[in-house]
Order: sequence, then structure tokens, then C-alpha cells
Amino acid sequence: MTGAFRLYPESRRFIMIKETIAKLVDGKELTRQESYETLKEIMSGNATPAQIGSFITALRIRGESADVIAGGVQAMREKLIAIATPEGNVVDIVGTGGDQQHTFNISTTAAFVVAGAGVMVAKHGNRRVSSSCGAADVLTELGVNIEIGPPQMEKCIREAGIAFLFAPALHPAMKYASAPRSEVGIRSIFNILGPLSNPTGARRGVLGVYTRDLVKLFSGALAQLGSVHMFVAHGLDGLDEITTTGKTAMGEVRGGDIRLFELDPRDYGIPLTDSASLRGGDSAANALLVKEVLSGKTGPKRDIVLLNAAVTIMAGGGAETIEAGLTAAAKSIDSWAAMEKLEKLVALTNEK
Repeated sequence: MTGAFRLYPESRRFIMIKETIAKLVDGKELTRQESYETLKEIMSGNATPAQIGSFITALRIRGESADVIAGGVQAMREKLIAIATPEGNVVDIVGTGGDQQHTFNISTTAAFVVAGAGVMVAKHGNRRVSSSCGAADVLTELGVNIEIGPPQMEKCIREAGIAFLFAPALHPAMKYASAPRSEVGIRSIFNILGPLSNPTGARRGVLGVYTRDLVKLFSGALAQLGSVHMFVAHGLDGLDEITTTGKTAMGEVRGGDIRLFELDPRDYGIPLTDSASLRGGDSAANALLVKEVLSGKTGPKRDIVLLNAAVTIMAGGGAETIEAGLTAAAKSIDSWAAMEKLEKLVALTNEK
């Protein structure tokens, strides 16, 4: 089913996780329904740690499909704590992580630029996993209180036009898979499901992935899940961002339609750079870099933030083209609107 979010009736047979494991071990592909019911069983606390570990391993070997991802996201969405947003388009700009490039926090910086351009942002994220500094880490260093509850998150979106949605606080059902994931120690479907399960239900934005194979896969899942306008991006240098060191493999999802293409920053007047110019450091170093970009410092870091923000602004309906998005993004920084969004978020999250 394309372009719609479907709830399957409870009367359907509940797939036992051991049956799912057996099917995967035999090399068979799961249906969306089987994926949904298996993940629902896990996140309801009805699977043992051994079963969860076996499922993670067997699915990693078999490989995920768009149906498997869509079914898993459906189960995740039913178990999360939802965040309400005002009327209007809301976007997320998030990456799967796992690219091992140790760049500064590109998407987090771009989120403030997008908000400064007038597009509401629900930035979904976590502490560092594979990077030197995750979104939660750099935001904490910048003074944002990431431990606020859902009502305060909703207030941030209403009053600042941007909020950080700290994943562990909004996905309590993930606790059942936490220990098995850690003990198995491999990338699993849960690394994929998180970025697709924004608690606002955001159906617009940019999703970065760590391998080119996931561009088509994620695009197919997003089309099934009712996305309005989403971009999936993998820099051909390995980044889970739209890169400026070369081309980026892109998937554009509008409703049920998918377009795959390559984006070259030079087509938009952005010069190529090298990966060293995009690297960051620990939380303190990256917080300084965020402030430098938002304060108007020019160079490769500004360029890559502008490009990622431009595409996100376009996804959010704030621009018709990437060129127009770049103009809006530059204005957001140069008018200090982006910095003001950061300052407002810090103030709101620290209110008593």
C-alpha cells in the first residue's frame, strides 16, 4: 500500500517472534505485516532477550526491505509518546549515524537555519553513538536542556519554531530491546527505525543515511508511510548528509512518487571542499563551530550547512527550488534569525 498509513486489525494472527526468526534463517523475506507484528511483540515486552538478539542477527544477515522498515516504523509509531504541533508544515532533519566521518554537527546547525527561515523544526535525536558528538551532546553544551517533557517540547515548537525531541524520553518501549542490542553489538533495524519515527509524525524533511543502498530502501519505506515531501541523502564520500566534497545520492519522495538522482553542489554555486574541513571534535569544540556558523563565519562549514538547510526548507514548503532555499538559508544566518532561534530554545528549555 503506497502513500497511506494503515493500521492492521488486532484480529489478525499475532506472529510469534520465533516463527519470524525461523523464516529469516531460511532466507525468506518478511512481509510488512509480519514485521509490524514482530516489532510490536518486542516493544510490548513479550519477547525474550534471546529471541530479540536472534531476530536482530537474522534480519541483519537477511537484510531489510522497504516493507520490513515500513512495518517496523508502524509499530514504533504506535508505541511512542506523541508530540503535538501547531497547524502548518513541520520538518525533521536527521541522520542514521554510522558514517564514521566525525564531522561537526551539520544537521543540528542546519535545523536552526531552517527554523530561522520560518519552517517549523522538530529535531529528533539522541546522544552520540558512532560519532564524536551527537545532537543531544552538542545541544547540551550550547545550553539547551534536553531533559524537558512533552508539554515543554510542544511549547518550544509553538513559541520558538524549533524543538529537540530527545529520543529516549519519547520511545519508552525501546527499553525492551536496549540490552539485547547492546549485547549483540551490531547495527540493527532499530538504528534504522529511530530516524523514521519522529514523535510529531513529521512527513517532511531530510533523512541522511550511511550507505547508498539505503537511499532507495528508505525512499520506498517513506512512500509507504505517507510522506508528503521527504529527501533521503547519502554523500558519496560516506556522509549521512548532503555533502560538499562531491556528489550526493538522493531520493525525493512526494506522496507515493519516488525520484532518485545525484546532487552536485557546484550546480548551485557551492565549491567542493575536502572532508578535513568538515571535521569536528568533542561537544565543546562542536558547540563553538555551531556558534561560528550561526554568527556568519564563511567557509566550507557554512556552505554545507546552507545546502542541507536549503533542501530541508524546500521539503518544508518554504521554497520552491534548492536555489530559493539557499537564498532563504543565507538570509536566516545573516539576519541573525538562526542564532535567535538557538537563544530562544535555550531560554524556553531552562524555564522553571
